[in-house]
Amino acid sequence: MITIPYLTALTTYFSYGLLFAFGQLRDFFRRIIDWWSSSNLQGYAPICLGLEDFYIRRLYLRIQDCFGRPIASAPDAWFDLVERYSNDHNKTLKRTDKIKRCLNLGSYNYLGFAAADEYCTPRAIESLKKFSASTCSPRVDGGTTMLHAELEECVAKFVGKPAALVFGMGYVTNSAIIPVLIGKGGLIISDSLNHSSIVNGARGSGATIRVFQHNTPSHLEKVLREQIAEGQPRTHRPWKKIIVVVEGIYSMEGELCKLPEIVAVCKKYKAYVYLDEAHSIGAVGKTGRGVCELLGVDTADVDIMMGTFTKSFGSCGGYIAGSKELIQYLKYTCPAHLYGTSISPPAAQQILSAIKVLLGEDGSSRGAQKLARIRENSNFFRSELQKMGFEVLGDNDSPVMPIMLYNPSKIPAFSRECLRQNVAVVVVGFPATPLLLSRARICISASHTREDLVRALEVISQVGDLVGIKYFPAAPKKEHQEDKMVKLE
Repeated sequence: MITIPYLTALTTYFSYGLLFAFGQLRDFFRRIIDWWSSSNLQGYAPICLGLEDFYIRRLYLRIQDCFGRPIASAPDAWFDLVERYSNDHNKTLKRTDKIKRCLNLGSYNYLGFAAADEYCTPRAIESLKKFSASTCSPRVDGGTTMLHAELEECVAKFVGKPAALVFGMGYVTNSAIIPVLIGKGGLIISDSLNHSSIVNGARGSGATIRVFQHNTPSHLEKVLREQIAEGQPRTHRPWKKIIVVVEGIYSMEGELCKLPEIVAVCKKYKAYVYLDEAHSIGAVGKTGRGVCELLGVDTADVDIMMGTFTKSFGSCGGYIAGSKELIQYLKYTCPAHLYGTSISPPAAQQILSAIKVLLGEDGSSRGAQKLARIRENSNFFRSELQKMGFEVLGDNDSPVMPIMLYNPSKIPAFSRECLRQNVAVVVVGFPATPLLLSRARICISASHTREDLVRALEVISQVGDLVGIKYFPAAPKKEHQEDKMVKLE
């Protein structure tokens, strides 16, 4: 849990208050102007009401140049960023022909497979020639190729489950699967910081939803105990089923799930475990098999394993892995499988090839080297940021490391100053985070060299001093002195 310094919280609230007050003042004068130039909607209600898009118009648009930056190359350690300009105070942004070479600290390219690879790229190109770019069909019609069947077998083997099912989009994997697994009369207990796809999937299921404190097994046990004792609302009948949903690495926090403790609690109360490994599969663990491997949890104790191919594998789509009975049931009932176009064949081949590299089936040790490098890079970068005095969230081995900014004015200041020095970072604010907890989210890749990381640290340190986000005292620098040896005769 993040403890915000009192003065920081006060100034952050004050900043948002100023933005809100001036936004309302501008809206007041805008309504007067619009009254004179009345726009006749001929009976239609306004599609965007003032209060509904207030945040977008008065806060987001002022700093939208910090978001959605277009790129003109593969998202490798360095990439080409397309420069933009605005003639209307950031309401609209226009692209130019100029590009800027920047160090990439924002993409989820954890293992470096998003760029051209000596093993993966030729095979993806060959599959494009053979199968074309799309199957143009759902899996149950004409959208299943031999690549899809091979990929599902490969994924099931890789994560340690009897069977798997792949989908064309990672977000849909959660939002479409959860309503199929549970419905009215069921109970979903979700971590308070779970991803939006999980939240939307849970809401769409019709099941009762309860939330436990982020990554706190003791509170999970308390919620489980209370809900089992109370039963369903109004009728107080026993729950039809209970599913506990957690993530392997929380994408906005960089924290590892306390999976062993959570599994133990779920076993005690006979609740199913649903694990989202979008950011952990491929990125952590000795052989890249995610948090189960890293934390020593038997995959048989996790009932439903979900993951995406958009991060560590340099592709797109997602998967669900579980028992053969579960996967067979999903094939007949999941709308994303029945109606959604199947994953692109070249994308499927990219995933297959990336997994083979990780397993050493390409005849080299590059997979092991990538996994070692992502751990070394992540732990080195996190350690150095903490020594500089930044407030960095997350755990060791996690390639996601948020740097706390707090104040809304520091979101554009940090992003623009880093970009000015050719370092591209991702900044995140409300509503993706709570109002007070704005942050910059750094994502480290195995493709980063030590020189890249040192360069990034130098820039971030300079910008941190300028913007004022070093909330802790910097660690004293170690002086390298020769040890004085005393010789005794």
